[in-house]
Amino acid sequence: MGKLLVSAMNHAPELTGCGKYTGELVALMVRRGHEVEVVTAPPHYPGWTVKAPYRNRYSTEVLDGARLYRCPVLVRAAMGGVWRLIAPMSFALTSAPVTLWRALSRRPDTVLSIEPTLFAAPFVLLSAWLTGARTVLHVQDLEVDAAFAVGHLGGAGGLKRLAAAFERFCLSRFDTIVTISQRMAEKIAEKGIPEARIALVRNWVDLGHIRPSPTDLAYREELGLPRDAFVALYSGNVGPKQGLDVVVEAARLLADRNDIVFAIAGEGPSLEGLRRQAADLPNVRFLPFQPYARLSQFLSVCDLHLLPQQASAADLVLPSKLGGMLASGRPILVTAEPGTELADFLAGAATLVSPGDAGAMADAVRRHQSGGLPDTSVRCGQLAATLSEQSAMDKLEDLLMPAGTGDRQRDARRERDSAHSA
Repeated sequence: MGKLLVSAMNHAPELTGCGKYTGELVALMVRRGHEVEVVTAPPHYPGWTVKAPYRNRYSTEVLDGARLYRCPVLVRAAMGGVWRLIAPMSFALTSAPVTLWRALSRRPDTVLSIEPTLFAAPFVLLSAWLTGARTVLHVQDLEVDAAFAVGHLGGAGGLKRLAAAFERFCLSRFDTIVTISQRMAEKIAEKGIPEARIALVRNWVDLGHIRPSPTDLAYREELGLPRDAFVALYSGNVGPKQGLDVVVEAARLLADRNDIVFAIAGEGPSLEGLRRQAADLPNVRFLPFQPYARLSQFLSVCDLHLLPQQASAADLVLPSKLGGMLASGRPILVTAEPGTELADFLAGAATLVSPGDAGAMADAVRRHQSGGLPDTSVRCGQLAATLSEQSAMDKLEDLLMPAGTGDRQRDARRERDSAHSA
């Protein structure tokens, strides 16, 4: 078994986005017998405020068998504009000495960097160079492309060229780059990275935890949702990339339908603006994140999942919430243009409408409510099976740990996983 050092701005107990997946990866690597340390920030996503009982300072803890070194990060609730640079840069600076210290102390076999944030990558690379460790970059988000695409950093040509040069410098120096979608892999190759150094491992879903189940009407009432209404649910980060304005505008077009309710569950920098936008709408509900232990129950409380995204962010990210939606067995309504990876991947499993088209979304919701669209539950289940946690973890372990794991050890780790699940 090997030693792994992880640099990740987001980590458990964050319930959504990169933190969720990094936390699950770390926990499973520990269960498979590896020694894992993590340099991270206090939980702060998606609300961009540090969550109690954590404080925004240096601290250590043991979580799921891994030792975590938490480093302060500059965040605030309004995370627009230049603050989208300040936050990751602050983490890169505060975490740099800790990453170097842990690398020199523990001499890891592999140092793993999670993007976002790429700002921490130079210190990861330096730590690995000083200790002879392998380097792996796990690209959850092409943050440079996405930041300009959704308008966080405007369209300044000089800044964009500088950011692209920094990105190329970092990407070219990792031994292996793992990403979560084929289009993202292609974009990384376009930046000059040989295809042989790029690996695709889609974000996973725990099919033992999330599975189709009947609607829990008592849970609906607990959430303030009508027992007999058709509920269209968005659950996840509430930020610019998600383009959630279209959900509110679709709800406005259906405001005369008291049998259809739109629910938006989550946190993020766009939440207060959406609340103001929907203040006069009786058919919109805002909900907090639900505990992970109730996630399967929560994902089955709706009649339809909503997965909006800005057109400019298409193929820059593959929404991490998709696996849970598919595993829940509920129908999915997605805003995606034909030819994007999301549209291709969900062919036959979801209803597609154009990004930003509130009228098309409202019409699709109306057709789902009336039962006028085909049942996609079988296809959803088939796609969910391709995103199984077991398969993803096998691939990631082989990419992260030195060669020579061996079939016998692979069999042993699967036995440990089965025992843990039981």
